[in-house]
Amino acid sequence: MQILTPENTKRILVLGIGNILWADEGFGVRAVEQFHHHYAVPNNVTILDGGTQGLYLVNFLEEADCLIVFDAIDYGLAPGHLKLVRDDEVPKFTGAKKMSLHQTGFQEVLSAADLLGRCPRELALIGCQPLDLEDWGGPLTAPVRTQIAPAIELACKLLAHWGSPAKQRTVPLPERERLLANDIDHANYEARGRPI
Repeated sequence: MQILTPENTKRILVLGIGNILWADEGFGVRAVEQFHHHYAVPNNVTILDGGTQGLYLVNFLEEADCLIVFDAIDYGLAPGHLKLVRDDEVPKFTGAKKMSLHQTGFQEVLSAADLLGRCPRELALIGCQPLDLEDWGGPLTAPVRTQIAPAIELACKLLAHWGSPAKQRTVPLPERERLLANDIDHANYEARGRPI
């Protein structure tokens, strides 16, 4: 257990959002899943698979001083292009695809937290330009999949900058501690094939 010192008392949330059922829309979830699988973080850092929870995420944002978000973002760039956006620039970018009019975009989640006066002070969006958002049940495309490791490296640099460095795990993460289970983790999901 780590004792918090003045240097690392920032409460940090590392969040992956997206929908794994729509190919590259699952980038954020897969990135945070891999990050959690390969890295241990100090006690002041929370790692969360936000999936498509929308406004339910506001409570988590309210408790964070700093926020890192992994997401598929339509920047209008070449597929697989990774881009880091910081602080005031973050609300300008939203997820690549809303599945229905009822789904809340992350921009709305940030706005709600801001209205409550509880938005994280420091924001970082690590977005990847998707190639395919229409392949229901399909895997991440190759250009997007190859950006997971570089996205995690960016997150590690941000955590170190904020005084809470991540450390690569030397012992594999026990299955019971994984973010995703029940065959929806990346390896099992893609090995199983399309959902019926």
